[in-house]
Amino acid sequence: MSITVEGIVQKSEMGTGTWALVTGEGESYEIHQGAPKDLLQPGLQVKVQGQVRNDVMTTAMIGPVLEVKSFEVVD
Repeated sequence: MSITVEGIVQKSEMGTGTWALVTGEGESYEIHQGAPKDLLQPGLQVKVQGQVRNDVMTTAMIGPVLEVKSFEVVD
């Protein structure tokens, strides 16, 4: 399922450590491995276009896994 999500990038220490995108409504998406390095900055507010990966499991289990296709920084 392709989605667009706006939120703040956060580093989570759950599991072995992972990156998350947290929306203004408090929803959390785990950012899939292989995301652009420019995206992985704590506190960065972004709009992400991507795909929820229901076929991927992680050790952190902090929310649906989001495979990032593109993103833009939001002011």
